[in-house]
Amino acid sequence: MSDFVLILIRSIIAFILLLFLTRIMGKKQLSQLTFFDYVVGITIGSIAASMSVDKNIQISNGVVSLAIWGFFPIVLGILGMKSRKFSQLTDGRPSIIVKNGEVLEESMKKNKIVIDELMMLLREKGVFKVDDVQIAILETNGELSIMKKTDLEPITPRLLGMKVTLEQAPSLLIVDGHILNKNLSILGYSKKWLMKEIEKQGAQSLKDVFLAQVDSKGNLFVDFYKDKKLKNSNQNGNNDSSNS
Repeated sequence: MSDFVLILIRSIIAFILLLFLTRIMGKKQLSQLTFFDYVVGITIGSIAASMSVDKNIQISNGVVSLAIWGFFPIVLGILGMKSRKFSQLTDGRPSIIVKNGEVLEESMKKNKIVIDELMMLLREKGVFKVDDVQIAILETNGELSIMKKTDLEPITPRLLGMKVTLEQAPSLLIVDGHILNKNLSILGYSKKWLMKEIEKQGAQSLKDVFLAQVDSKGNLFVDFYKDKKLKNSNQNGNNDSSNS
């Protein structure tokens, strides 16, 4: 068997195993919530890459190694859901870095953060003055969560005692010239209504519509294909020239 075919087979096996592991490990691993999850992800990728191209590594050994690194975090995750203390042992716990506008030096030393790193994390959240911060918490994934002082928070209708109408997220009704019948049925709209609405905005048929989206108030946004827009603009230009 040639080296090319061997690498092809090993790579396909590694790819299938990685796909299987990412599905059973869930979205937490994909988001890399903690440093531990990040290290596990890199290690699994390195093992799969080595198994694909390194002929000195037997496929069976690579499969066993991937299985261990894939299933062990799952077991730890299950144990962490049953025991908060165990979860804190594996993932760590959040730390308060700033409180009432004052930096907690001991907490910074414990988390090995220098002032320049703290200021960078604050600026990433749109905060340039430490005194503006009511509390800043360093999460287990290295992100900084910030709550500004009350008098610096933006004014909202709730603070002003105003009642606002709650809106739902807009829903797609047409994608690439095809009606999403399930969305149409859930929202209670008919196909007849939809066709009438897109015709009002200049569509001759569904093939002209690239995307149609309706908001909670029943307003329909229609995005045409570029060819449709160009065609309409050309027709308008010809009409203007003929009128002149």
